Formats: sequence, C-alpha cells, structure tokens
Amino acid sequence: MSPLNSTVFINSTIVRPEFFIISGFSGLPHSKYYYVFLCFVYALSVLGNAFIMFMIYTDHCLHSPKYIAVFNLAVADLCVSTALVPPLIDTFLFKSQLISYEACLSNMFFVFLFLIMQSFTLTVLSYDRLVAICFPLRYNEIVTNKSMLVITAITWIIAGLAILIAVIFISTLSFCKSVVINSYFCDHGPTFRLACNDNTPNYVISWSHPALIFWLPLLFIICTYISIARALLKIATASERLKALKTCTSHLILVGIYYFPICLTYGAIGSTMHQNARIINTSLGTILPSMLNPIVYSLKTEEFTESIKKQYRRKKIHITVRNK
Repeated sequence: MSPLNSTVFINSTIVRPEFFIISGFSGLPHSKYYYVFLCFVYALSVLGNAFIMFMIYTDHCLHSPKYIAVFNLAVADLCVSTALVPPLIDTFLFKSQLISYEACLSNMFFVFLFLIMQSFTLTVLSYDRLVAICFPLRYNEIVTNKSMLVITAITWIIAGLAILIAVIFISTLSFCKSVVINSYFCDHGPTFRLACNDNTPNYVISWSHPALIFWLPLLFIICTYISIARALLKIATASERLKALKTCTSHLILVGIYYFPICLTYGAIGSTMHQNARIINTSLGTILPSMLNPIVYSLKTEEFTESIKKQYRRKKIHITVRNK
C-alpha cells in the first residue's frame, strides 16, 4: 500500500503519511562497503567516547571546568553517532528503508540536538581557552566548575528549544507528494521540501537556524583565537608562547574536524557538488568527528595523557600486588 493512500487527516487540512522512505546510500555504487566502514567508525566512536567519559569520571585531577566541557562533548559525540549509524545498519541488514512519521520527527530532533551540542561545546571550550590565556590570573575566579555546569545546562536548553521549534513547524506540513527523503536520516531540509502547503516558516528556519547554531559559534571561535593570538604576541619569550599555544592545539584540531565538512558542503563548493558526493561528505562530516575527537584529546592533551599513564601505573601495581 502506498503511504500516500494511507494518510491521516487532521482538521481536514494536514496530511501526514504513515511512513517516509529514507533513500540513504541506495544511489551510491558499492554502498555495502560504505556501510561496513560506518560500522567500524561507530565501534571506534563508542569505545573512544566511553573511554573519555570513564577517565574524566574516575580521575579527580580531571574534575575541572575544561574537562566538564570535554565530558559533555563526548556525550554529544556518542549520542549523535548512535542516533545516526544504527538505523543505517538496520537499513543495510534488513533492506528496510521505511520509517514511521513519528519516528522520523524523533530522529530529526535527536540528531540535530546532538549536532548542535557539538557546535556549542566547541564554542564553550574556546571560551575556556580565551579566559585561560588572556586572563590567566582570574581564570580560577571566572571559570569554575559551577559556572561551567550552568553554561553547559544553558546550551542544552537552547539547543533543545531551537530544534523543537523546527520539528513543530515540520509537524504542521501536509505531505501529499513524494515520501522519499533524499538523505541518510530524517534531515530537515529534504523533509520539509516534500510538503505541498506553505513552506515559508520552514525555509526561514532552514536559513536562520544554521546561522545561529553553526555560523555564529564559528564566528565566536574565530574572534576568540584572534584575541588569543594578540595576547600571545604580548608574551615575552617564544617558549612561553609555544607552551600557551599547545594548550589550544587539541581544540583547534577539533574545530577543524567539525567545521571543515560543514563549510565544504554549505559553502560555494557545495552548490556544485554531485548529490552522491554531497551525501557522503555530509555523512562523514557528522560521523567522523565523533570518532576522531577522543583520539585527539587522548594524544594531544597533556593532562589527559598523564591521567592515562597514571591509571596504567595503578593497574600495573594492582596486578603485581595481587600476583604476590
């Protein structure tokens, strides 16, 4: 039965399909290899982010404002990859591309919620670095565990409200055309473009929300590092400058990993991309950061590296004592 033949009418104006069809990667040649690759990326994402959260939770030396934000980033990374990859694997294994109307809206809400939180958390981390380098003597006074928890809670509320508004406007649309979503999840843009009634509010959201939740945070991060660069120029010796800059390297790498695919997809190059290339680039841009972020923090952050070494030494001593 066609989903358009089994619709639900609300107030005789809104037509809602029973289900949508997620086209996914069906148009890509050799897509099965890409699904296997996504399985590998997802496994590493789960292990890496779970490890980051475990280390921060168990090591009291990492109970600092900066690592509250890092813990929050790990949560967002783990959740966004879980919201995206398992449904794709389910589609690949069972050849079912159907998703119910309600499940589609839920998928849209949670995927974008966690993507927004990745953006916001990177912004919070840039604020942390700004205060640490530009106002080092007041850092412990300005950035406390309590203030970081409050900031984190506020970002979750803003992110939740922003995507909730988008989902509510989607729910007001009538879908009397195609029900095939040309994406690998219930993406906002490809979904609202299927509607046959007034789309103006959703078009406004599709332009305003990215500006507020992606481009504005990126602008803040750029301004932050301009201020940091000016502060570093005032430091007397090159070795002190390098030492201060090293505290920013992990964050700069994370920003590049997260924002480069977004700029590529939605910038000037994105408009000329083939549809298949655009889908692959978007999927990699949403999934790869979740895998790479834990690796970057494990290898590029001195405090975290020392924490890993300390945990290893404790484990080694415990095993030695037990064997005796």
